[in-house]
Amino acid sequence: MFEGLSKYSNNALGVLRIVSGLIFAEHGTQKFLSFPAGDAAGAGLALASPGHYAGIVELLAGFLITIGLFTRPAAFLASGTMAVAYWMVHAPQNFFPVNNGGDAAILYCFVFLLFVFTGPGAWSLDAAISKRKGAPA
Repeated sequence: MFEGLSKYSNNALGVLRIVSGLIFAEHGTQKFLSFPAGDAAGAGLALASPGHYAGIVELLAGFLITIGLFTRPAAFLASGTMAVAYWMVHAPQNFFPVNNGGDAAILYCFVFLLFVFTGPGAWSLDAAISKRKGAPA
């Protein structure tokens, strides 16, 4: 019944990359630009705090992942950042991710780890650059 969907896997991967990159970058804009306004708005972030560094990764890696440029290294960095965020910030609060607020960090960690292994999928600058150079995407 679902065998025909396999031909769209590259497109589905591209959609997942774009959506997860945009939402990840939004965490960075919230920390640095207080946009969108919310609980995590980071007007009071200390310059050398772990949250400051996480915000930089969220903003820059999220943007690179969204446009599909240097996707694998950006996703590797983002995945590691989310693993550290989970174990340093969320896990000490409670054993269960749904109770410690770390479920998003876990999901980001593994979605970005997927991109490290699969590449960016459809509609990426990485693929466009590879195609231009004549290398396989």
